[in-house]
Amino acid sequence: MNRHHRIDYIEFGVTDLPAAKRFYEAAFGWEFTDYGDSYAGIAGAGGGPEAGGLARVDKVEPGGPLVIVYSDDLDASRAAVEAAGGTVTTEPFDFPGGRRFHFADPSGNVLAVWTQAD
Repeated sequence: MNRHHRIDYIEFGVTDLPAAKRFYEAAFGWEFTDYGDSYAGIAGAGGGPEAGGLARVDKVEPGGPLVIVYSDDLDASRAAVEAAGGTVTTEPFDFPGGRRFHFADPSGNVLAVWTQAD
């Protein structure tokens, strides 16, 4: 299946990572893979091996979970977002396993685009 420009991952900002993990495990039976003290991948939530993640934040921003789109070519996707009228809100950054940037669409919705590391 071609993943390019499809919704691939949903990320929840949480102020208390251990409490959030306990909540989602008790409520839905989700399991987690810890990536350090501030991030946990969600397994067992439907979708693929990891359908999303819990990211520790100081404050949960309005707008709900972060929708993350996959890209085969991050630079080309960024150019397409900007050409279509989107605004990059977080410059591309590396994380374990890949690279991503965040952007706001013309209505102000913030999404992210990621690609796997080479």
